[in-house]
Amino acid sequence: MVMGAALVLRGWLWYRESLSDSGVHMSEGVKPLYPYEILVIFDPRPTDEDIAALLARLQENLGALGAQVGKTENWGKRRLTYDIRKQREGTYALIEASATPAVVKEFERQLRLNEQVLRYLTTRVPVRKRVRSAPKPEAPVVEEVV
Repeated sequence: MVMGAALVLRGWLWYRESLSDSGVHMSEGVKPLYPYEILVIFDPRPTDEDIAALLARLQENLGALGAQVGKTENWGKRRLTYDIRKQREGTYALIEASATPAVVKEFERQLRLNEQVLRYLTTRVPVRKRVRSAPKPEAPVVEEVV
């Protein structure tokens, strides 16, 4: 029984170390934060000022849930491929954040309830692993023979 617990502990320590090596933020007693991109399509009828205020409110909500909000980009109005709620256009915005999966799930629930949001797509951004470069071969030393 003790041997099995030791193997589980060793596996957890390896997993935790691999998370910290891959760029995922983690500290003692805190769940890991993963990087996410959230693409939101808003109803095109509100003005740009209304959209900016709505984005600010969404950032505050996401921060209040415990996420670290990165940058936010407003991509402006674009034509949709197909009608969504009888709208041919939508205002696109991108939010970058680091959060736990539970926080993202709650934020998606809030987006679903918001009538200004036509669609959203949340994507977990893969973290690039640091790759060690191969040692460079040394230039051959040319010796003069006298």
